[in-house]
Amino acid sequence: MNPEHNIVVIGAGVAGLSAALAVAGTGHDVVLVTKTELVESNTYHAQGGIAAAIFADDDPKLHAKDTMAAGHGLCEPKAVDILTREGADRVREFAAAGVRFDRDSEGHMLRGLEAAHSRARVVHAGGDATGRILELDVSAMVRANPHIHIMEHAFLKDLIVRDGAIAGVRLMVAAGSDDSRTVTDLAADRVILATGGAGRMYPYTTNPQVATADGLAAALRAGVQTADLEFYQFHPTALAVGEHFLVSEAVRGEGAILLDEHGERYMTAVDPRAELAPRDVVARENFRVMQRQNGRPVMLDVSPMRKENPDLAAFLKHRFPTIDAYTRSLGFDWSREPIPVAPAAHYYMGGIRTDLNGRASIPGLYAAGECARTGVMGSNRLASNSLLEGLVFGRRAGLAAVSDPTGTAWDPVPFANSATGEPTNNNPIMLDTPKTSSESPASEVWNRDRIEQTMWHDVGVLRDDHGLCDAIERLGSALAAANTAEADATGSGAVTDLENRNMLTVGYVAANAALARTESRGAHARTDYPDARDEWAMSTAYVLR
Repeated sequence: MNPEHNIVVIGAGVAGLSAALAVAGTGHDVVLVTKTELVESNTYHAQGGIAAAIFADDDPKLHAKDTMAAGHGLCEPKAVDILTREGADRVREFAAAGVRFDRDSEGHMLRGLEAAHSRARVVHAGGDATGRILELDVSAMVRANPHIHIMEHAFLKDLIVRDGAIAGVRLMVAAGSDDSRTVTDLAADRVILATGGAGRMYPYTTNPQVATADGLAAALRAGVQTADLEFYQFHPTALAVGEHFLVSEAVRGEGAILLDEHGERYMTAVDPRAELAPRDVVARENFRVMQRQNGRPVMLDVSPMRKENPDLAAFLKHRFPTIDAYTRSLGFDWSREPIPVAPAAHYYMGGIRTDLNGRASIPGLYAAGECARTGVMGSNRLASNSLLEGLVFGRRAGLAAVSDPTGTAWDPVPFANSATGEPTNNNPIMLDTPKTSSESPASEVWNRDRIEQTMWHDVGVLRDDHGLCDAIERLGSALAAANTAEADATGSGAVTDLENRNMLTVGYVAANAALARTESRGAHARTDYPDARDEWAMSTAYVLR
């Protein structure tokens, strides 16, 4: 290991890989810890592509404008400027390094249009398998780098903090074929969290099994500042059957339309952009239509693509091979019939509050990717900005972890009210960790289904005061029980129990944040406060103590 800093990266999606490569590029050693195999991550399952202003008719300033508009007043302009400018450079670099982006017969990178983008700027790989190709190609670079030491099948249990600074991580490492684990402390004075999202809090999600809020929850337990946890993006179109497989935004970008159960198109009456309105708009309308249909799914119809592609089946197989194969495996021929879709938890805009170099509020801790709140997503992520954020801010966090002197303090952009331009109170709201007492005895330990159903019904697509208050009480009681039950168990099922505790931790804070925000903005929709309010045109930080 590097004698100056012991650097550990937790997570092997695009943010973690980028961070590890950035550290290794300076000649420093780094340990890359991954929960399962190296390639299993949210990145691996991402479909649509990477938004980047790299074409002659585009500009990073236009990309930034689109990003800011989608974020509904909560994006940090400095962070968005970094994302769009440096993002274009990162995409060019990885293309030059051999990432297999789709190209035409002359070698030019292909691009697509997605919702709320003013230009066709989304580059893709493998048709609809961008994340998988990116993950495989970049992880190969990581494996080939002698400065990166990979530690697979190691679950992050907690951060180790001493004297107010990061001192290492506590891991549960696979000890055998029976799912038993050994608790191992790994010393480090620099920890970069790149642990991805929290989609498994919900029963309908496009996220893989590993997305259980592990890094975010560990940071909350350590007293780290978080922000924007009320904003969870629900993708409008996941298959309503099977494993809720994501049907990419790019499908609507190519011309697919949404229909109710009577075959009527409805998005044209909701927004002038129709199916290409921002994701929050489309997801909410899909949800409302489903409510009117007693929960039955809406339908996605690709037949309008036939005008430009007479052999529609061949086009779908070439342009969307992963989706085509999956829908057909379920018995659908989507070239001939609409397919049932529904909203599903997709991407967390909120997370660990960082500065522009990935530093968190505890010295020595950094965060990047979906577990971080860098300020680029605001209240609603612009389509295909997520992989870009991982590329840009993963690299920034890695470089900062190497160069920061011991004790370097974070330097976050102060929150301000975007409607008035006035600075706002930047002191975080302190939430007490629920505890059992003689007056409030421990409840039973919740299973995964109970967590999912509570989050879906009360902290889901549409929210209100009654449901959020009920969720806070019940999630708080369940979290107290999970914390009481947590011990040094290392046998089969221990990781699942700790994952459930992580999701209860994040769900509890998210419900409190959603209750406090008495408005609707971006991905946060309150039926009892349906309009955006200027006094809420700002982010709020939360700390669990």
